[in-house]
Amino acid sequence: MRNLKLVLAYDGSEFFGWQVQPESATVQGTLASAIGRVTGEKVLPQGSGRTDAGVHALAQVATFVIESSIPAGNLMKALNDLLPGSIRVLEASEALPEFHARKSAKAKTYRYRILRTPVCSPFLARYVWHYPYPLDESAMREAAGMLIGEHDFTSFAAVDPERGCEGGVSNVRRVFESTWERSGDEFVYTVRGNGFLHHMVRNLVGTLLLVGKGTLKPEDIRRILEARNRSAAGATAPANGLYLVSVEY
Repeated sequence: MRNLKLVLAYDGSEFFGWQVQPESATVQGTLASAIGRVTGEKVLPQGSGRTDAGVHALAQVATFVIESSIPAGNLMKALNDLLPGSIRVLEASEALPEFHARKSAKAKTYRYRILRTPVCSPFLARYVWHYPYPLDESAMREAAGMLIGEHDFTSFAAVDPERGCEGGVSNVRRVFESTWERSGDEFVYTVRGNGFLHHMVRNLVGTLLLVGKGTLKPEDIRRILEARNRSAAGATAPANGLYLVSVEY
């Protein structure tokens, strides 16, 4: 048996997220089908995390075990021939038997793109959150910095009893980086941490936007963290602006 590791990029616009669902197109299900067609084996690749419907990935990691002797490079070429253009295998390699895409992960980086122009091009609409209204970007930068460190992020986790969070039942996570930067017409949020709860990044963005609007002050972030209550934070930002950038092991 061989443990294979794939690095994937995908446009999440046309998928109902990563996790396989009955009668819905998902990244995991589409990849599993392609692997089955190439190897003749039924496998369910495990991702580093379950991105939601509409969320994109620049470097999602997946692992699966097969008996087939097909070289990793040939498997990569064969999968890219079968997969839709919205999913690409960027790398394929042999991994140690104990390596697992999710359980072995040490840190992840996500990026969220907000377009600030008056009009959004139709060729960008699926990949950014278009927000042309006034924002205090300096205040948003200050508020983002307050998220760095180890905190209980319950206030920023989706209330979803059927879906567990990455890494167990605790909602405590460590954020290593939390920054906003201007990139041309876009205001981009980057967050790197040892794990993320369901909808956590999108809820962070929605709350930081309230700081930009003046509804909240930067120092309110501490109060929201301490509340450990989802209703204390802002609304969930749209999925289409979010990208899984990288996974560290």
